[in-house]
Amino acid sequence: MRFTQEIIAAKRDGAELPDADIRQLIAGLTDGSVSEGQAAAFAMAVYLNGMSANERVALTLAMRDSGTVLNWDDLSGPALDKHSTGGVGDTVSLPLAAAVAACGGYVPMISGRGLGHTGGTLDKLDAVPGYVTQPDIALFRKAVREAGCAIIGQTADLAPADRRLYAIRDVTATAESLPLITASILSKKLAAGLSGLAMDVKFGSGAFLPDSGQAQALARALVGVANDAGLPTTALLTDMSEPLASAAGNALEVAYALDHLTGRRREPRFHEVTVVLGAEMLLLGGLAADLDAARARIEDAFASGAAAERFARMVAALGGPADLLEAPGRHLAAAPIAKPVFPEAAGAVTAIDTRALGFAVVALGGGRTRPQDPIDHAVGIVELAGLGEAVAPDRPLGIVHARDTAGFEAASERLRKAYRIGEAAARGPLIAERITERSSA
Repeated sequence: MRFTQEIIAAKRDGAELPDADIRQLIAGLTDGSVSEGQAAAFAMAVYLNGMSANERVALTLAMRDSGTVLNWDDLSGPALDKHSTGGVGDTVSLPLAAAVAACGGYVPMISGRGLGHTGGTLDKLDAVPGYVTQPDIALFRKAVREAGCAIIGQTADLAPADRRLYAIRDVTATAESLPLITASILSKKLAAGLSGLAMDVKFGSGAFLPDSGQAQALARALVGVANDAGLPTTALLTDMSEPLASAAGNALEVAYALDHLTGRRREPRFHEVTVVLGAEMLLLGGLAADLDAARARIEDAFASGAAAERFARMVAALGGPADLLEAPGRHLAAAPIAKPVFPEAAGAVTAIDTRALGFAVVALGGGRTRPQDPIDHAVGIVELAGLGEAVAPDRPLGIVHARDTAGFEAASERLRKAYRIGEAAARGPLIAERITERSSA
C-alpha cells in the first residue's frame, strides 16, 4: 500500500498505475481520506497523461464498487439501459424505456439533470406532479417490477466516488478528460446492475462534443471499457446539428413525449433515433434475433399502444397522475405567454446554432447556470424549424413559451440569432456510425 502522493506522482510522471493503486485512491476519495487537493492533482495528472485500457477499466470498476451495486436476477428478463451524451430536444428516454419494457426488457434507468445548454431527463420528469425522481431503492425496485421501467436520479449509495470526483473535475478544468468521462458514465451504469447498454454519443452544434472525431473517440472508449468490464455495450454516433425534437423545455418535452407515445404526433428524426436505440437494447438483451426483428418489435410496441401503457404504469408507480397520457394539459404547467417568432426574411434553414437554442431555454428559466438554480418547468420553445425547412415572416422559427414579456423578447432575439437562413440546406446522416467492437481507443 502506497501513500496517496506516491500514486499521484506516478501518474504525473506517466506511469501506468496497478489496479491496487487505483482502488486505494478511489476508496480514499469515498471515505474522505483523500483530500480535495489530492483528488484535483490526480484528475489533472490523468487529464495530461491519459490512461491505458487497463487503467480505465480498473478506475471504472473501483468507482462502481465505491457504493451499492444493484442486482436484478429476480426479474424475468434482462435489465437494459441507454445513455445519451445530451443535446437539445433529446427526450428519447421517456418513450424508449417504455417501448423496451413492452418488449420484455426491464429498464432501471438512472438519469441526470440538465448540464449547461443540454436538457436533463430528471428535470423533465420533475414537471410531472407527484412523480418521485429520487425514490428509495425499495420503491425503485417495485416500479421496475410492476411497470418494466423506472426513470430516476442517482441515489446517494450508487457510485458515490463519482459524485465527488465529478464535482472536482467541474472546477479544475479536467471535465474533458476522456478516461474520467468514461469512468463517470460507466461506473453508474455498472452499479445499476445492467445486462446491456446502448450509448447515444452525439456530435454537432448542440452536442457536448461538437467535433465528430472527438465524439467517435468517446464512443469507442465507452464501448471498449464497458465490454472489458463485463457490460455488453453498443454505441451509436448521432447528429445533434439541430434539435432532435421540435420542442425544448421541460413540461413541453414531456408533452412531446406523450404525443409520441400515444401516436398523436411522431416526428421522423426523433422516432428513428428512439426505434434504433430500442432495437440495440433488445439485441443486447437477447430479446430479438437480429436488428431487423428488434426494430419491428419496438415499432409494434408504439403502434399497438403497449409502450404508452407501460409509461402510464411507470408514472403511476412513482407517484404521478394516472391520467397523464389522456389529459396532459390538466397536469403539466403552462407558461402565460406563448407567441411565435418569425425570421426577418423568407428562405430555408441552412444552419442552426443548436447550443444557442439550448441556452435560450436556460435564459427563459428552463435550465440552470448554477446547480442550486430553480427550474421553471413551463417555459421553452416548440415548433422549432429544422434544417432545410422553409421559414418566412409568416412561417415561424418557433413558438416561445415565456413567463413574462421580457423573457419572451430576450428568447426571441436568441432564437433569431441561432438560425441561418439561405437558399437550401442538406442534412447529413442522422446516425453516422454504429460501434460494437471492443476497443482500447
